[in-house]
This record gives sequence, C-alpha cells and structure tokens, in this order.
Amino acid sequence: MKVLIATDKPFAKIAVDGIRKEIEAAGFELALLEKYTEKQQLLDAVANVDAVIIRSDIVDAEVITAAKNLKIVVRAGAGYDNVDLAAASDAGVCVMNTPGQNANAVAELVFGLLIYAIRGMFDGGSGTELKGKKLGIHAYGNVGCNVARIAKGFGMELLAFDAFCSDEKIAADGVTPVKSVQELYEKSDIVSLHIPATPETKQSINKSLLSLLPKGAVLINTARKEVINETEILEFMQERTDFKYMTDIMPGNHQEMQTKLQGRYFATPKKMGAQTSEANINAGIAAAQQIVDFLKNGNRRFQVN
Repeated sequence: MKVLIATDKPFAKIAVDGIRKEIEAAGFELALLEKYTEKQQLLDAVANVDAVIIRSDIVDAEVITAAKNLKIVVRAGAGYDNVDLAAASDAGVCVMNTPGQNANAVAELVFGLLIYAIRGMFDGGSGTELKGKKLGIHAYGNVGCNVARIAKGFGMELLAFDAFCSDEKIAADGVTPVKSVQELYEKSDIVSLHIPATPETKQSINKSLLSLLPKGAVLINTARKEVINETEILEFMQERTDFKYMTDIMPGNHQEMQTKLQGRYFATPKKMGAQTSEANINAGIAAAQQIVDFLKNGNRRFQVN
C-alpha cells in the first residue's frame, strides 16, 4: 500500500516524521509531494497511490479520476469542502477529516484577533475589555467548545447556537443555549463564527443578520470564507461605523474593505487557524493513524461522504 502526503502548504518536518513512522510501522510506503506549483504535479503523484493525506489542497473529480488505486483521502483538519465528496463517493473513495486536532489552535487565534480588535488594533488609544462582555458562539463543535473554555478565563458571558448540538450539552459546559441564530446575534456583543460551508450556510452572514448585533459589536471569522456575504458586510460596515470584523480568511474584496474600513477590519494574509506546530503535528499524525486503521481494519469512524 502506498500513502501520499500532498501538501501545497507543507507539514512541519516533525509532523512528516511522525506520519512516516505511523505509515511505515504498518508496512506501507510513504510518498511526499510538497510545495507543488501546478495541478499536473498532483495528478501525476496520485496515479498509483492507495491513500492521500492533504491539508487545504483541492481534491476534485479530476484528481480522483487520476488516482486509479485510491481508497481513502484524509483531510488533516476539520473542514473538508476542498474535497469533491460526490466524485469520491462515485469512485468508492472514503473521505475523512480529523476533527478536534486543530480546535485549540483555532480557538486561541479567535482571542488573538479579538483582543487586537477591541484594543483599537494597538493604535495607542483607549480600548475595551473582554470581562463581562457577551460572547456568542455560532456553532458549538470542537472549536466552539474550546472557545468557550478560553472565554471563561476572561470572565465573559457565554451564549451558543448550534442546530445539531443539544441544549443539554451546551448548558453542561456553562454556556447558555439560544433558540435561533437571530437570538444569538441580538444578544451578543461579540460573535465567533465556527460554521462549516454548506448549501445552508453559504452567504448566510449577511446584512440582515449582522444588523441585529448591538452597537460596538465585533465579528470574528475563523471558519470559512464562503459563509460571509462579502458585498453585504462591506455595505453594512459603511453604514455601521461602530462595527468591527476580524478574520483569518481574506475576502475577495479585501483591498476595498481595507481602504474603506480602516481601523475596523483586519484579515490575515493566509488562513492561520491551524498554523501552529502542535496542530500541525496532531492533525498529520491523526490522519496517518486513520488511514492505517481504515486500510487494515476497515474503520470508517470519521468518514464524511
């Protein structure tokens, strides 16, 4: 069996070493494709592999078709919208993610962005504090849970909405569950987004929803670019000069937002949520372990297609 690590943004060396140890201990071969610049390089690399580990790399129908022996793709991370699930299913390929492995890294970034926002982007002026503020967690999965854990240390009031998580689970963590997205935005001083990009959520963070937020609100997006209606958030922020938006997913209209919203908008140059040594290692090794377990034992625990 041959396993390929295909990463435009490579894993840290210690992560690759850990992956190699897991794969070779199982008696499999490991191949490496890093920092590739053309899709053809990926198409050539997958031609004779049984499994692929990726990060934000695109695995579409063309890639799946080129990988004649492919049995499993594991996305080292939580999101998997960079994989064509329908094409994978049609080809009999199992797709998995590694839920929870990057959760703490993303949650810590939330507070880095948030403090930067409420302290006026460190411009030397007077800002505000997190203590006593109401934090709305939009989606209470692995990252949302970690955000809640950290927020308690700041003395914040916590609310959460998740259509797929029970009120009992949320309340057990000392977080107040709310009944709707609208209620979450109406009651929160700050909203942290953790929703996936699905047909239901794409473009859902729009002017109508944002208008429910109280004066001085902050939106933090470490989830997905596609969930934001970029045209409407710019329009909203030009009308609501009290509102701030911080994200680690640069929007398509970044230059316009940067010019028109100085002091109230910030986007990192690249997606930063999982960019820690610890998350890098955790997700990579988890991906390797899941591949071994699948190929040897048929375990499909984290299958997403």
